[in-house]
Amino acid sequence: MSVAIGLRNPGPEYAGTRHNIGYEVIQRVARRQGGRFKRGPSRVRSEVAEVGEGGRRLMLAAPTTYMNDAGGAVKALVAYHKVPSTALLIVHDDIDLAFGRLRLQNGGGTGGHNGLKSIEGALGTRDFARLKIGVGRPPGSMDPADYVLSRFSPAERVEMDLVVEDAADVIEQWVVDPKRAQEQAAHRVPG
Repeated sequence: MSVAIGLRNPGPEYAGTRHNIGYEVIQRVARRQGGRFKRGPSRVRSEVAEVGEGGRRLMLAAPTTYMNDAGGAVKALVAYHKVPSTALLIVHDDIDLAFGRLRLQNGGGTGGHNGLKSIEGALGTRDFARLKIGVGRPPGSMDPADYVLSRFSPAERVEMDLVVEDAADVIEQWVVDPKRAQEQAAHRVPG
C-alpha cells in the first residue's frame, strides 16, 4: 500500500489557507475515489481514508496535529501500517515554488518548511516523495509564517482549485507510475 499524507493545521480557522493546500488535495483524491476520512487508531493521530484496490491501494492521511508537529503522527502512521518511507508521499505547500506550479520529487531538503523538518526528524530519513504545491512568495516584507496562514484571494482561489485537480491527478498517477507522475507534475503550467 502507498500512503499520501496531506499536511495541514487542523481546525476551521485554518481551512482554506495556503498552508492547508496539501490537505485539500488529498480530500479531492478521496472524493474522486469514493473514500471517506475517519479517525485512525488513537496512537496514529491522523484521519485516514483508503481507496483503490489490489496492488493499487492508497491510504490518504491527514495528521490531527499541528503541521509543525506532524512528524510524530507520520512516524506512528507508517509504523502502525508497516509502510516503508519509499511508499510515502507528503503533499504540502511551497513558498519557493511559483504560484500554481507542482513539483514531485524523491528526497531533498525541507526548504525551511517546518512540517517537513518535523517529518524528517521523526523518520530519521529524507527518503520519501514530496508533492510540492507552489503558493508563491509573500508580498513585500510580509512574514512568511503569516503569509502561509492567509487565505487565497478570490482570483488565486480560482486558479488554486485547478491546481488541486491537477495535483490529485499526479497523486493517482504516482500510485501506478511514479516517474510518469513526476513528468506530469513538471508539465503543470499555471493559469
